[in-house]
Amino acid sequence: MAQFQSQDLPQLLIIHPSAFFTHFQSELSIKFHILHAGESPLPLDQYLTTYAGSVQAMLCYHATQVNEDLLRLLPALKLVLTCTSGVNHIDVVECRRRGIAIATARSLYSEDVADIGVGLFLDVQRKISAADRYVRQGLWTSKGNYPLGSKLGGGKRVGIVGLGSTGLEVAKRLEAFGCRVSYNSKSKKPSLPYPFYSNVHELEANNDALIICCALTDQTHHMINKEVLSALGREGVIVNVGRGAIVDEKELVRFLVRAEIGGAGLDVFENEPHVPEELFALDNVVLSPHKAVHTTESFQSSNEFMLANLEAFFSNKPLLTPHTEGEEFELVSQV
Repeated sequence: MAQFQSQDLPQLLIIHPSAFFTHFQSELSIKFHILHAGESPLPLDQYLTTYAGSVQAMLCYHATQVNEDLLRLLPALKLVLTCTSGVNHIDVVECRRRGIAIATARSLYSEDVADIGVGLFLDVQRKISAADRYVRQGLWTSKGNYPLGSKLGGGKRVGIVGLGSTGLEVAKRLEAFGCRVSYNSKSKKPSLPYPFYSNVHELEANNDALIICCALTDQTHHMINKEVLSALGREGVIVNVGRGAIVDEKELVRFLVRAEIGGAGLDVFENEPHVPEELFALDNVVLSPHKAVHTTESFQSSNEFMLANLEAFFSNKPLLTPHTEGEEFELVSQV
């Protein structure tokens, strides 16, 4: 690989590479001089100082906080390319002030995330994972038939929080099951047939379940709070494929432990990879390790999108998936 890492190639900085970066590292190395900050024995600030005057592009994942302190160490930086749909790990205002462009995955993962979102909802309603454990533990023979689940279709009312590209994919899948879909989003979408509610409190009051598909912003942090959970009721279900901190996790745990809501399907958590241990024993809770976008197809597409944006940037051409203001609430923040 070293033979490709010529000083003549454009530099690409990576600070906290994803475990999946190795799948396409060799391809990137052919076209770019990859600077692995995390592999250097030097402290990050010292390492970045070495390349401060030359690095123009950085590839990042959600673990890298692209904030003012980091940007100050990279005065030549002109592009932040994130492999996520959301930008809650990036100081967008500071990037704009410094003239740094941002490219995101945008709707690249929408179908994969929607699959997991509806899958979690189906699992909670029909108790698939819990029933699997019931069989494996030999309880079918000793205790008899497993308790009843709840029908997914038949007019089940499901509210989607954030009807962007992912939310729309969730809505299509729910309609196929016979669910009645409504939504809360940044604005009403007149071209769509689903009822719109201007806030999550109204949305919850008119639904049996909520599926969270919006990104984490200052406005959506702990948006699903004690009041929303209380209104959800003992039969209500919440599914989160957005970001963990959109839900007040401590309150959610209390409501689930006390059986004050019906169940939850969670792919994201506030303090990943740490998950509240109180949830482990609850059969009405389905847990997933932030894996909604983890498919072979999505990572191949991610590789192609990154290469295309980097080639466009270094060729002085428009980015293929530039971040635009106002999309944070609509797009799910997943990877």
